[in-house]
This record gives sequence, C-alpha cells and structure tokens, in this order.
Amino acid sequence: MGNKNSRPSTSSNPHAPVSAQRRQLFKLGAAGLGLAAFPGAAFAQAKPEIRVGLQLYTLRDMMAKGVPGVLKLVATLGYKELEFAGYFGHSPKEIRKIIDGEGLSAPSSHVPLDLLRKGGINQLIETAQEVGHKYLIIPYLTEAQRGSTIDTYKKLAEECNGWGEVCNSQGLKLAYHNHYFDFQPVDGIEPYDVLLNEVDAKNMTMEMDLYWVIKAKKDPLSYFKHYPGRFKLWHIKDMDAQGQFADVGTGTIDFGAIFKARKQAGAEHFFVERDQTDDPLQTIQQGYKAVSALLKR
Repeated sequence: MGNKNSRPSTSSNPHAPVSAQRRQLFKLGAAGLGLAAFPGAAFAQAKPEIRVGLQLYTLRDMMAKGVPGVLKLVATLGYKELEFAGYFGHSPKEIRKIIDGEGLSAPSSHVPLDLLRKGGINQLIETAQEVGHKYLIIPYLTEAQRGSTIDTYKKLAEECNGWGEVCNSQGLKLAYHNHYFDFQPVDGIEPYDVLLNEVDAKNMTMEMDLYWVIKAKKDPLSYFKHYPGRFKLWHIKDMDAQGQFADVGTGTIDFGAIFKARKQAGAEHFFVERDQTDDPLQTIQQGYKAVSALLKR
C-alpha cells in the first residue's frame, strides 16, 4: 500500500492538526487507555452480531507506542477481528493473551515474502497457531521481488503452491494480498492472472484489496464471477474524487454492489484499512460504522 501503488511503511502526517483528544490517542502506552475519553465507546454496548475486522497497519504508529492500549480501543469501538502486520516487540504468547482478554480474534497476519523464502514457513505456522491465526498472507512485493519479466510471478506461483500445501497440512491457509502493480501487464500478461490461474485454489486464497483493484480500473464483481469462492478476505478502504485514500463510506466506491456479491466471492473476513490517514480515530470509527451497515444488508 503506501504512496499510490506500493506498501512501504509510510507514516501518517505527524504535523496534521488534531484535537487534544486525538493527541492523547498518540500517547498510548502499555498501561492502556482512558476509554471514556473516546466518543466511540458507546459501540461496545451494542454487541454487534456481525464481525467487522481491522487491519492494524492502519494504526501502526499507535501500535509502536503501546499495543495493549490500542487493542483495547479497537475492541471498545466494536471491532471483533484483527489482522496483524507485525507484533511490535511482543511475543506470540503475549499477543494471544491481549486479544483473548479483549474478546478479539485475529484470523490472519501479514508475513513478508522474504521470511517465507528463507525457509521460515514452519516457524511462521507455529507462531500463527499460537496467536490463533488461520491465514498467512503475503502482503506486498518489493520492486526487486516483482522482477522485470512474467517469469518472476510464475516462479512465485510455484512457491505458493508449495507453501500452501504445507499450510494446509497444519490447518492453515496461505493467501495473497494484491496491489496496483499486480494488474499492470508484464510481457503482455497481468501478474494477478498468473497467481489466480497457476496456484491451485486449494493451496492459496486471495485477500482482495478493493481499493487497489478499482484503482487499477478492474471490476471486483468480474473476479468474483470468474473465480467464485476464491476471495476469502477483503481489505476495505474508499477512494476520493482524486483517486486517493478516503475513509470507508465517504468516497466514490460503490461498496453496496460489491457487498451484495460477497457470498459469490466466498468472503468471510472484512478488514477496514487505510494506508495513510491524518486522523486514525476518525478512520476506524467511520470504517466500523460503514462496514457494519454493509454487512447488515
């Protein structure tokens, strides 16, 4: 994710104007939060029947300052599921204790491709099982990892078949998260098509980032139709009139039509995300509200 079509770690603007309440949010520590300070606390009383998830990359700056307090806030706003992008110095055992204590679950985690290629699949599986993850997701390819020919993606497809088989044997699933570049033709072929067609569906599911699909001028509904059941996880963020990130429900993407097709897609987990935001509290509150409404339709 990142600038326009990449996911290097890019922090939200530290100089953006924020209220005193939101400044407090960035001072989170391991001691936790004064939850009464947050207007979203009322969400906790609603006990929603649906399970909205949050990709914690959205709150990476806050996570670096205090994981327990951030996860307490997330639970208080009504979220039930988490997707991790790093544990910020905490052990898998510690992370599991925190999420259990907040009544959360973490069905998935992003794991760098380098770790898989260094032979770390067994360790990654062990960690996932300890935390309670069900999916290990390849989140991003660096420019070097993408290479300059389509053969790079064909090799990756072979590797994913192998890693996927190992995950299957241990009760987990491998998944791939798309970006803008996955839809840009290389040698006349779209890389995303290689992964969809050359990795066996039983070995790898897809985490569809709806923003990047639409940014690339592709139609999610077409993918759902041609590859039904393949898209178990979604990333949900909106697009403004200039084509940049927006909070869910405030932009131009027709999520209503997309969510109507969620059964055809096979979608089971729905993660609010925004790669960069000047107001993370507003982003996650709005995201929860919008996705909850969509899932109730």
